[in-house]
Amino acid sequence: MFRPLELFVGLRYTRAKRRNHFISFISLTSILGIALGVAALITVLSVMNGFEKELRERILGMAAHATISGPGGELADWPVVAEAAREHPRVTGVAPYIRAEAMLTHGQAVRGAVVRGVAPDKEVDVSEVANSMTAGELSALTDGGYGVVLGKDLARALGVIPGDRVTLVAPQARVTPAGILPRLRRFTVVGIFQVGMYEYDAALALIHIGDAARLFRLKDNVNGVRLTLDDMFAAPRITRELARQLPGSYWVSDWTQHHVNFFRAVKTEKTVMFVILTLIVAVAAFNIVSTLIMVVTDKESDIAILRTLGATPRAVMGIFIIQGSVIGVVGTLLGAVLGVLLALNVETVVASIEQLLGMKFLSPEVYYISDLPSDMHWVDVWRISLVALVLSLVATIYPAWRASRTQPAEALRYE
Repeated sequence: MFRPLELFVGLRYTRAKRRNHFISFISLTSILGIALGVAALITVLSVMNGFEKELRERILGMAAHATISGPGGELADWPVVAEAAREHPRVTGVAPYIRAEAMLTHGQAVRGAVVRGVAPDKEVDVSEVANSMTAGELSALTDGGYGVVLGKDLARALGVIPGDRVTLVAPQARVTPAGILPRLRRFTVVGIFQVGMYEYDAALALIHIGDAARLFRLKDNVNGVRLTLDDMFAAPRITRELARQLPGSYWVSDWTQHHVNFFRAVKTEKTVMFVILTLIVAVAAFNIVSTLIMVVTDKESDIAILRTLGATPRAVMGIFIIQGSVIGVVGTLLGAVLGVLLALNVETVVASIEQLLGMKFLSPEVYYISDLPSDMHWVDVWRISLVALVLSLVATIYPAWRASRTQPAEALRYE
């Protein structure tokens, strides 16, 4: 516990003195350095959280929260499985699917694609594709109509628009008197979607699940059922519950398994950025060391007088710990306030800078996320502030200890 003497003298030394303005300048630099480091760390982590959230939403706009499939890749009793899954209180949507790889051709253009057979009336419960249509409607897919909905980039690569016809070449071959021929089928483009993820916009084609079953010879079978949950972050636990609940042997997986490497890379990136930017805060915090050492040198005679009047080494140490802590606290508070303001308004700030400079930092022609999204977490703010305060406190220990070792007789010898 600091006594009134340490508090009074420590706070007095923190204020600018008329004798040495350079020390005051170094103190101000330390405060600004800590403030800028803390603000930068809060803003950068908020933007990275925003990118992670945006990408997660775009990925899960097309990928289900969980998937149930058969041991051999086919699910014969899918209505029973779908009904059993729907009984779970955390499952909000169920839809069957068929997935296969094929080639699409139009004129001289040829593109590989992932073909997904869907039930349009059920697909709206497990994906956002119906809300991402830029032309046509998902409901235009009908059983026996042989219509196809393409991603925007895939349609552009093939050079097609709604109403055009494309040829779908299935990997299964058929035996004819003329030999073994690939399975071909003409499809009419009935819609185009754009979800903002190149993985889907450039390689995904949706057809009716009935057409897909006939084309890929699955009869009444499907590859599996896709599920949406009321909380996607609880997907690992819910999938384990479903695996125990389902009547039979099935393969149950969730979105964290399908995209584990991607989200692990994002998490690693955030950790590395936190460490790098924390070093900036550390550099600013350890400026306090040089500030306090100069103060100790400048105040040697004052320290000697305090010791002569009865101040203990512990009291002298407390004086300079308080002085350094004030610098750290002020810098951290300023940085936290500035960082929170920037994190909450980063999109507006960046848009204003872009308008002022007449340029676009993230061009929509190059990047699928053309704005800087921000998702500030108060836990990050508290954690960053705590790290800055701890570093500031650690930086005061050596100068304060050195001040406490001042010998009154030596300091006052030439006074």
